[in-house]
Amino acid sequence: MSEKGEVDLTGAKQNTGVWLVKVPKYLSQQWAKATGRGEVGKLRICKKGNQGKPEVSFTLNEELTVIEGLEDKTVSAPRDHPFTMQAVGGQILAVFTENSSDKLSLEGVVVQRAECRPAVSESYMRLKKLQIEESSKPARLSQQLSKPVTNNYKPVANHEYNREYERKKKEEGKRARAEKQQVLDMLFSAFEKHQYYNIKDLVDITKQPVTYLKEILRDIGIYNIKGTHKNTWELRPEYRHYQGEEKTDE
Repeated sequence: MSEKGEVDLTGAKQNTGVWLVKVPKYLSQQWAKATGRGEVGKLRICKKGNQGKPEVSFTLNEELTVIEGLEDKTVSAPRDHPFTMQAVGGQILAVFTENSSDKLSLEGVVVQRAECRPAVSESYMRLKKLQIEESSKPARLSQQLSKPVTNNYKPVANHEYNREYERKKKEEGKRARAEKQQVLDMLFSAFEKHQYYNIKDLVDITKQPVTYLKEILRDIGIYNIKGTHKNTWELRPEYRHYQGEEKTDE
């Protein structure tokens, strides 16, 4: 829409009445195939007497009955489409168009509503059946190949982080749990030499699974979460007995 919001109201001045018609999806798709402003079909309006409601029907041009993309070439779009007329119902409906300059134009006020439906026929029933079958097909199908496909994407070799994970997993599995007292002896012996150790060094020294080793360390040690020796373990004060003069940082 233009910045000023201008609307061409020529259609309102001419008191142009338009019909609002609902059509099947396949019919609008067939209309779109008509080249230029070619004829898409014929509309017939017949009145029954002075007081009778008009009978309206649309007949699709025969060259537009061919539906592309369907496996069954014998299926075609129905040609005959009777209208079901409906009242506007006191509503004020209008039709607008927008040109290349984003300007809106009033084409007319809706004076009649209708629904365009295909006449029940053998052609329509075949089309409906095929549409249902097409919509129920899975999006992906498995297919057995007679020979390897060499021009498609090939998966890369096992990623490095996967190999590292498998290596650690195998290494962890090889570590058998030793008796708790035996592990404690190894830990006390290590802490007599140094006051601080990270968990990786203690795993290398004791050859124990990480989870099992941490359970034992919680009984005798303190885990430093800040300070100079952050992320390291040390013995609780009651278990400390170091070689040399190494002291705890306060």
